[in-house]
Amino acid sequence: MVDIAMARTRTMNTPATVAMPRIDRALPSLAAWASHFRSAPIPVLASTVDAVRELATNEDAVDAHILAELIGADPLMTLKLLSHIGTATRRETDVETVVGALVLMGIGPFFRRFDDLFSIEEALASVPESRHALAGLHAVLTRAHRAARFALGFAAHRLDPDAAVIHGAALLHDFAELLLWCHAPSLALQIQRRQHDAPALRSAAVQRAVLGIELVDLQQVLMKAWRLPALLVRLGDERHAGQPAVRNVLLAVRLARHTARGWDNPALPDDIAEVGSLLQLGAAPTLALLRDIDAG
Repeated sequence: MVDIAMARTRTMNTPATVAMPRIDRALPSLAAWASHFRSAPIPVLASTVDAVRELATNEDAVDAHILAELIGADPLMTLKLLSHIGTATRRETDVETVVGALVLMGIGPFFRRFDDLFSIEEALASVPESRHALAGLHAVLTRAHRAARFALGFAAHRLDPDAAVIHGAALLHDFAELLLWCHAPSLALQIQRRQHDAPALRSAAVQRAVLGIELVDLQQVLMKAWRLPALLVRLGDERHAGQPAVRNVLLAVRLARHTARGWDNPALPDDIAEVGSLLQLGAAPTLALLRDIDAG
């Protein structure tokens, strides 16, 4: 069942009101979930809305690298841009980075296309337990940024030429979970509480119980529907975990998840061993590198 909640939109000119679809019970199939998210708006961080609006007042002073730094700090804005490039432009080769997307699109067209951004905070303002929903979403954002730092650090150590794409893949690895917090916060809270009450339960099992699907499957469908770069799609696909670049991303995401509350998780010795194998380092140098990346 979808409840239409009205969210106040910030724009660069005058405020407007956008209908924000909110799901309060599981949809009947993976196809139904994918259809909903393909047509639903993607909110972004309030800080992104404000910064884009400010830069638009003097767009002649803005280049792709300045804008990419801003967009890259917000996984949902990154997703919004790449999905637009994937579905609304014609191109012979994939655009795999935010900088590449902005060069292709142009600075002026970017500001005109995204002059109607609205924030996650506004979208969740009318939600019961909005404070808890925002906290849950920001926990995923924090984890995404830590995963991206680990992934970039591993890729740099491996001298991987696709380091920038690997960084982006780790940043976007859990975007379906972010979208769930935005559009189905009550269901996201149910998942969070079940996992808190039974930490041994696998995330996939809890997702199936609450949503009827696994978020990893939804994410793969959406990435293909939005025609995200093939390399980005592959890097987030566990079926290709034997490839070093994919292992790079998956280990970074796993490490960020396991260290979200500190470095005493019982799964960490296995994580460190696997990262060491990927980077061809012993246990002590691997742990030192991980601590250094995390501190940075």
